[in-house]
Amino acid sequence: MLNETFDTLILGAGAAGMMCASHAAARGGRVLIVDHAKSPGEKIRISGGGRCNFTNIGTSARNFLSKNPHFAKSALGRYTQHDFITLVEKYGISYHEKTLGQLFCDNSAKDIIQMLLDEMARHGSEMRLNTRVAEVQQNGSGFSVVLEGDGAARIQCRNLVVATGGKSIPKMGASGLGYQLASQFGVAVTETRPALVPLTFGEDMLAGFREIAGVSAPARISCGKTSFEEALLFTHRGLSGPAILQISSYWRETQPIRVTFLPGTDIAGALCASKRTHGKRSIATAIGEILPKRLASYLAELHKWTGAMGETSDRKLGEIASILQGWEVYPIGSEGYRTAEVTLGGVDTDGLDSRTMESKAVKGLFFIGEVVDVTGWLGGYNFQWAWSSGWAAGTAIAERGR
Repeated sequence: MLNETFDTLILGAGAAGMMCASHAAARGGRVLIVDHAKSPGEKIRISGGGRCNFTNIGTSARNFLSKNPHFAKSALGRYTQHDFITLVEKYGISYHEKTLGQLFCDNSAKDIIQMLLDEMARHGSEMRLNTRVAEVQQNGSGFSVVLEGDGAARIQCRNLVVATGGKSIPKMGASGLGYQLASQFGVAVTETRPALVPLTFGEDMLAGFREIAGVSAPARISCGKTSFEEALLFTHRGLSGPAILQISSYWRETQPIRVTFLPGTDIAGALCASKRTHGKRSIATAIGEILPKRLASYLAELHKWTGAMGETSDRKLGEIASILQGWEVYPIGSEGYRTAEVTLGGVDTDGLDSRTMESKAVKGLFFIGEVVDVTGWLGGYNFQWAWSSGWAAGTAIAERGR
């Protein structure tokens, strides 16, 4: 087997790994990045409907979940969304803001991938695809890593960067390799579970949901003290849409979620006004004036709201409005890693240096991106964490090599 030596070996050619590769090699260090996939940046390629929601202009540490909510502040504060936007603009990539500060490429997510590849090439980083990690061992001069596949070799390196991502979307090759390596070197891993994922329901609710699958409505979704206002989408398996994906990171089994349709709207007032002007209308028809008609019919049937508006008391209309803006439902689970956009939890931040992403116990071992217990909201935040944590590790490696 071929024996090779590099200053830094990066496992994972995703957003964080490629970002790290360009910065780690910026001052002449020899850097190799490997991935078992056929192409780099596969999650980038499919994100944002193929246009990559590459950051959010409102990014701050409050947009992330972690056992230690302060851990992400250092990397996010030293390499900000504005720094990444500057890089995007340097490469002439046109972009637009969609909603809530989310930035998307005008053309294609492939523009971001090519930018990262160009940055790596500019600094001399090497990349090998179709290459798997077979063995990792620590020795006196760093790490010895056996690679199999197209880039088969035994690599000796001073720095080993784990940028292997989480378990989400296994059909793209996601695995628990990063967590296995952490455990191998005595770095703790917190509980992991799917996040930014649709929620599923029991058959008692699904029968009705299937009838209105595809219907969307503006809503505030709450779980405990946390809530998000975006679209809610009914599906054949349960509930999805941005608001549901957001709340899924906070929801736990047995907890209800609370649905507030048309937040900020005086539904009781609207129904009472409809009663005065269209007393012969059914309650379902009146609700269908402010919510999608199929949704209105479903809710009226579910709650047995019958009769004409003119025959319904204002008090009863107020009760209906209260349900529409405080409907509790009980998910039984989620669609799992198959459709989850990210993995919640990961390598415990207690064992990492927040400025460098290096293990406190194992010199030269770094963890970046999704594999770490830092999980962002929907809307470009997880990519920004990839850029910031990749930059932090890469910069620390480059400075150490001077």
